[in-house]
Amino acid sequence: MTKRYAIVLAAGQGTRMKSKLYKVLHPVMGTPMVEHVVNQLNLLQLESITTVVGFGAEKVKEQLGDQSSFVIQEEQLGTGHAVIQAEDFLKDKEGTTIVVCGDTPLLTSQTLEDLLNYHDQEGAKATVLTAKTDDPSGYGRVIRNQADDVERIVEHKDASDVEKNIGEINTGTYCFDNKTLFKVLKQVSNNNSQGEYYLPDVIQLLKQANEKVSAFQTSNFDETLGVNDRIALSQAEKLMKKRINETHMKNGVTIIDPDNSYIGPEVVIEQDVVIHPGCVINGKTIIKSDAVIGPNTEIRNCHIGENTTIRQSVATDSKIGKSVQIGPFAHIRPQADLGDEVKIGNFVEIKKSSLDKNSKVSHLSYIGDAEVGKDVNIGCGTITVNYDGENKHLTKIEDDAFIGCNSNLIAPVTIGKGSYVAAGSTINKNVPSDALSIARVKQTNKEDYAKKIKKTKKD
Repeated sequence: MTKRYAIVLAAGQGTRMKSKLYKVLHPVMGTPMVEHVVNQLNLLQLESITTVVGFGAEKVKEQLGDQSSFVIQEEQLGTGHAVIQAEDFLKDKEGTTIVVCGDTPLLTSQTLEDLLNYHDQEGAKATVLTAKTDDPSGYGRVIRNQADDVERIVEHKDASDVEKNIGEINTGTYCFDNKTLFKVLKQVSNNNSQGEYYLPDVIQLLKQANEKVSAFQTSNFDETLGVNDRIALSQAEKLMKKRINETHMKNGVTIIDPDNSYIGPEVVIEQDVVIHPGCVINGKTIIKSDAVIGPNTEIRNCHIGENTTIRQSVATDSKIGKSVQIGPFAHIRPQADLGDEVKIGNFVEIKKSSLDKNSKVSHLSYIGDAEVGKDVNIGCGTITVNYDGENKHLTKIEDDAFIGCNSNLIAPVTIGKGSYVAAGSTINKNVPSDALSIARVKQTNKEDYAKKIKKTKKD
């Protein structure tokens, strides 16, 4: 098979976004646009991916990491000028180069693969990815000859009335014979109103040299959407959400209200999971079968076991076991590790703590920097006092312990196996196994003292 390469155009500032954030880093369903593009390219059998960066170059490099090599376009002088920045990497290589814009997050690897295959099949020097639309306003029109090859591409402002009625448009994605591309780019002129070097001019030059130029028409116009402003960004978000949700539903997931459920592209959900309205699920989250999520739950980078239920809660960067009950209104913070059959109730916060099987923190408690054993009951209002103003310290609660309501466990401290902590206690020393620890002031009743207070207030 012919060797294949990719160039991603990601150097433009994106002034129409009116944002401090570099355009291609604006997220669609939680993932930056340019990363969507590179992720799809990575599914193809490519020799290399080269991303052309300009404004915000360092942030784009940081986002993509080693998924791509990078070249800098110091001045934004058009798409042709952007592509030629990759010349040192690619000019002498045999094969096909696909050029994709970094602001087209909806393109799929299947469409790109079909484009590459069609290009090879046709034996063309260039192939344009096109699409049909009922409203082609603003797009370049694709003019074909009698052999159905591309004759030229006409920009909307330069098109005649007849040409403006053509519904087939240029999507801005191309395949080129690699050596031919860089040879012809040197002939592209900037003799236009913008003073820029346009990549579509390569098509015209190839036709003048009697080279074959083909067009591959995708059946899905929505997939070719380029994002240049916040309106298009919202359209891309809506289309991506619909695509992702429909894929999960086809795979056996119940999404009760797909219009109001937001699931990121890297999320893995098994069969018979139920997603209630208002959920936002992102990152590298895995949800195992028969779990129930929602309503209004936010999850990021979590592993959630079978038969677990999470209601109206937030969970981030954590591992949650099987048959766990969480919420409503719980906060599972990073590095929580909840064992099977654990219960986390309303207004409970768990941070960097492990809870073993069948332990319960039912309501209004903070458990941070703790190791909690099996079958532990932690009463309402319990706090692991983990921070001394400079350092965090560990609390250990061993199997079968019972922590009474409104207890403060001042770390570092260990509550022994099977022990009891009386309600209202402040514990700052280790509690032996099977002991009862009481750490509170002895109650004193002063008879008739309330009458003296009331009399003083009247006087």
